Amino acid sequence: MFEREREREREREREREMAMLGSKPNPQIFSSRRPPFVSSRHVAPLSKPSPPPRFLSTPALRLRGRSCAPFSSKIMSSLLSAPPETLQWIAPPPHPTYDLHQVIRLALQEDVGNLGDLTCLATIPSETQAEAQFLAKEDGVVAGIQLANMIFHEVDPSLKVEWVVQDGNLVRKGLLFGTVVGEARSILTAERVVLNFMQRMSGIATATKVLIGGGENHRMGLFDMIMIKDNHVAVAGGIKEAIAAVNSYLIENNLDVAVEVETRTLDEVREVLACVTKGTGQVTRVMLDNMVVPLASGDVEVTMLQEAVKLINGKLETEASGNVTLQTVGKIGATGVTFISSGALTHSVRALDISLNVDTDLALAVGKRTSRA
Repeated sequence: MFEREREREREREREREMAMLGSKPNPQIFSSRRPPFVSSRHVAPLSKPSPPPRFLSTPALRLRGRSCAPFSSKIMSSLLSAPPETLQWIAPPPHPTYDLHQVIRLALQEDVGNLGDLTCLATIPSETQAEAQFLAKEDGVVAGIQLANMIFHEVDPSLKVEWVVQDGNLVRKGLLFGTVVGEARSILTAERVVLNFMQRMSGIATATKVLIGGGENHRMGLFDMIMIKDNHVAVAGGIKEAIAAVNSYLIENNLDVAVEVETRTLDEVREVLACVTKGTGQVTRVMLDNMVVPLASGDVEVTMLQEAVKLINGKLETEASGNVTLQTVGKIGATGVTFISSGALTHSVRALDISLNVDTDLALAVGKRTSRA
């Protein structure tokens, strides 16, 4: 009788915690038993997480042109040797409607379905406690730590997590950089969702070298910047007409946002400059699209891009877009463009190899055998 009452109290406490996140607990995700965890290790509570990561939610990132260089193992080696005091956390851009908690819930519900984690339910008693550690299986820049904290908390608020790194820190292959302690079922139920997010985010952070190299979101959505692309120009009747329409809209609605115009030829660049010179439009940046020509050798021809940058002559920000690869980004940046856009940094990036292991000694042994730790 007393035990049943204790379980009811634990359930009520868990519901109160989940209500703070604006949701009701999913019975398929959460077990009803919450035995108290006792450990001599010091672990950081989830109420004091590391700063949130910078979320890369749009298809393209921009790189500051003059600081760009092709990604290589040599660059990664130099980044890994950077002193800790040079490392700096970057805050995520604001978004008015994005609900990260809902994204996490949907990802977890997709995993557990309507029956829960059957393997955990079948093989692990509900009261079993465990400790699992995060293992970096290659060098890279870690991202998603704050998101991992949120996922673990969503699955089981009693889980305790500690980290020896923060978002944006550089990790070496073989580093055990985080620990989660608590109910084994909860840890393993959260494992795949945590790793899916962290591996992809860390892959993007590594490829763009967000911390030091200057990568940032192009824009968060359609609401925070005006970007006049070729289809807008075609419907509006021309570049001049599109710019004039944008100018009127901004004035009528008392809006102050950046305005970028896509150009594909030097004549279109001249059209944009003419509008700005005559004061008939507010433009802050010119996109120089497909002015980088790929060559059969794998190199790129940037003559047209150089001419466009010279033509603009610092009057507006410039952005190179199209036919950009991580191998040629250095040459493109040398033309003097302000930004370089590369969708490949998000849609084609390779995830960073990270694992979460209960038996860390065996995981390290296997990793060394396969050269992955």
